[in-house]
Amino acid sequence: MTGPGPDGTPPQGVRTRLGRRRDRLIAVGWLVLVWNLFWGDFSWGNLLGGLLVAAGVLLFFPLPPVTFGGRLRLRGLVVFGVRFVAELVRASLHVARIAVQPGYVPRSAIVAVRLQVPTDLNLALTAEVLSLVPGTLIVETDREAAVLYVHVLDVHGPADLAAARKQIRIVERRIVAAVGSEAELRQVRSVPVDKESS
Repeated sequence: MTGPGPDGTPPQGVRTRLGRRRDRLIAVGWLVLVWNLFWGDFSWGNLLGGLLVAAGVLLFFPLPPVTFGGRLRLRGLVVFGVRFVAELVRASLHVARIAVQPGYVPRSAIVAVRLQVPTDLNLALTAEVLSLVPGTLIVETDREAAVLYVHVLDVHGPADLAAARKQIRIVERRIVAAVGSEAELRQVRSVPVDKESS
């Protein structure tokens, strides 16, 4: 077993184990919180029940480890939040106009977009954000290839498909700018958002 690094940090294996324990504790905390919110009452019985349910879920339904290797950036978070709210309002108005327009039948399409950062966390965050915006919905994910299949509303031709792919890549770039690592940030900035996925 190797000793601490020159700067006093623990060796890589110890950091990995500590990271896994931290992630499990965070997952238990969230599950206990959700359990208590479901019951609508924070009591000792619900806290104990939440702990038992959380332990059972993590024991019998283990998820693949998703470790946060990035860092929070205040500017990126603010930009992401402002742009997300603006996109939410714009998309809501667009869907509302389609809903009330007499006789208009919108055409839909499913676009496949390969993400630039193929991590489980980036895949999950990008999929969640896209699903929250009216008019887009995740219908399938390919975890191995880091590809999202997104249902897009009101498509008129190839230009709209290209615009949808570009918008998905912009969303990914904003997420990475808010919470990604330096390497991930360089990775998404190295490829233009309007470049077709290979």
